[in-house]
Amino acid sequence: MNFSDYQHLLFERRDNGVLLVTLNRPEKYNATNETMHAELARVFPEISADPLTRVAVVTGAGKAFSAGGDLAMVQAMAGDHERVASMLDEMSRLVYGIIDCNKPIVAAVNGVAVGAGTVVALLSDISICAADAKIGDGHVKLGVAAGDHAAIMWPLLTSMAKAKYYLMTGDMISGTEAERIGLVTKALPREDVLTEALRIAEVMATGSQMSIRYTKKALNNWMRMAGPIFDQSAAYEMLCFMAPDVVEGYTALQEKRAPQFPSATPTA
Repeated sequence: MNFSDYQHLLFERRDNGVLLVTLNRPEKYNATNETMHAELARVFPEISADPLTRVAVVTGAGKAFSAGGDLAMVQAMAGDHERVASMLDEMSRLVYGIIDCNKPIVAAVNGVAVGAGTVVALLSDISICAADAKIGDGHVKLGVAAGDHAAIMWPLLTSMAKAKYYLMTGDMISGTEAERIGLVTKALPREDVLTEALRIAEVMATGSQMSIRYTKKALNNWMRMAGPIFDQSAAYEMLCFMAPDVVEGYTALQEKRAPQFPSATPTA
């Protein structure tokens, strides 16, 4: 891997083939702009092909894991068919890139995880989350359908009842509650998250590589079987970027007020 090709991801090689990957826009709470999103879409296939990496640990710089999509990126996409089509392809490469990566991935969720941050956190094979972190899928609050990973992962990890509630309301959930309902592997005090993630990575990095990777590959067929569900949800999300609700969604976020979506306006 050529680490110098990445602008918003930092890399540190640890002992026994553990690669620490840090989402690095701390001044923006690691929100994904177009550059970072593109980097996330290509880093996992590169990790999969990297002979020096046995296990990847992903965390965030500063106080957050990732605060979702940068509003400037969202604003640029709204109503722009070419950008939306490109994002649909990139989103697919991100989701399938994590699922198809043959190396174990451990997420050290050290703070808030929204949007693309939640994609990485919940699609990782093991997720160690700060107990006081906030996790959520806020697509509907922005005015777009819950795409990305949500439709395949939340019902699989929790239940259809929980998935529908959190994805259709956009409510956030604490790391402690996320562990309770099975959304993440463990919830720990924030200061212990990265240490535990690296410990687990070390266990897998020094274990039988073939057996661990084949176990992951077999288990991930649950997600592969749900591929058509992801494809449909991603297309619906991108379709919503061509509608007026998303404009009101990002405007309300910028103005720090409740949205008044055109689709919810009473008709005469």
